Amino acid sequence: MASAIDVRAAHKPDVRGLSRVLGRAFFDDPVMMWMLPDDGRRAKALPRVFAAMTRHHFLGGHGVEVASRAGEVGAAALWDPPGRWKQTPREEWRMMPSFLMAMGRHVGRGMGMTELMKKHHPEEPHWYLAVIGSDPDVRGAGFGQVLMRSRLDRCDAEGAPVYLESTKEENVPYYMRFGFDVTGEITIPDGGPTMWQMWRAPV
Repeated sequence: MASAIDVRAAHKPDVRGLSRVLGRAFFDDPVMMWMLPDDGRRAKALPRVFAAMTRHHFLGGHGVEVASRAGEVGAAALWDPPGRWKQTPREEWRMMPSFLMAMGRHVGRGMGMTELMKKHHPEEPHWYLAVIGSDPDVRGAGFGQVLMRSRLDRCDAEGAPVYLESTKEENVPYYMRFGFDVTGEITIPDGGPTMWQMWRAPV
C-alpha cells in the first residue's frame, strides 16, 4: 500500500543504495541504451554514473529523495532547486573520473547529450526533476507516485514551476497526470532517441 511508503531526504550513506536502484530503473531506458549499447557494460556503469552525479552535484543542492518501505529503498529522485541545474566546472571535474571509468569510449556520447540538453533547458527559475526511477521489482506499487507528490507539494507551496525531460514516450501520460504539459522535443543526433520536454506550472 502506498500509505506504507516513507519519503525522506537522502544523505551520503544512501548513495550506494539509491544508485543501485536508479541503475536498475534505467537499464532499459532508450537514452541509456543508446549511450551504452552493451547490456553487461550498462548494468555495471549506470550505478557508478548515478552515484557520481548524486555525490558530487545533487546532494549539495539538498534535492535527493528516496522512497522506502520497511527500510528498503524502492525509488529515488534527483532534483535541482531553482537556479542550480547547471553543474559547476568543479562538479564536472569531480564526476569525470567515474564517468570515464563507467562509460569508457562512450563517454563522448554522454557529454554530447548533456550539452544538447543544456542548450534546450528553460532559463525561467524552476525546480528541475533530473532523474526519478523505481526498482523494477516494485514498479507499479506507488513508490514513484509518493516520491513525486512529496516534492510537487513543496513546489506548489513555493509557487515554483517544475521542468523535466521524459526519455520514454509511454511515460508522458504518467507525468501529465501530475500536471505536466509537453513543451518540446529533443532528438539526439547520430541515431539517438527523442526526449520530451515537460513543464508544470504551480497549482
